[in-house]
Amino acid sequence: MTEHFHVQARWDPEANVWISSSNIPGLVVEADTLAEFIELVEALAPEMLADNLGIKGPVPVEVRANRTLELMVA
Repeated sequence: MTEHFHVQARWDPEANVWISSSNIPGLVVEADTLAEFIELVEALAPEMLADNLGIKGPVPVEVRANRTLELMVA
């Protein structure tokens, strides 16, 4: 059975950055944009999976993003 890996991107309005929570050991991501966040996950997650869990080959990783917008309604 293949383990399901995920990375959650959450907007921190005080710091103005996307921050991560994940079930990938050692993966910590912080980025100014969601696109940059995903690029960092793509670059860092394979290394963390290989180094910390001994995983090789293709591994699906689900990336989820949450941000609350405060909108002015007329």
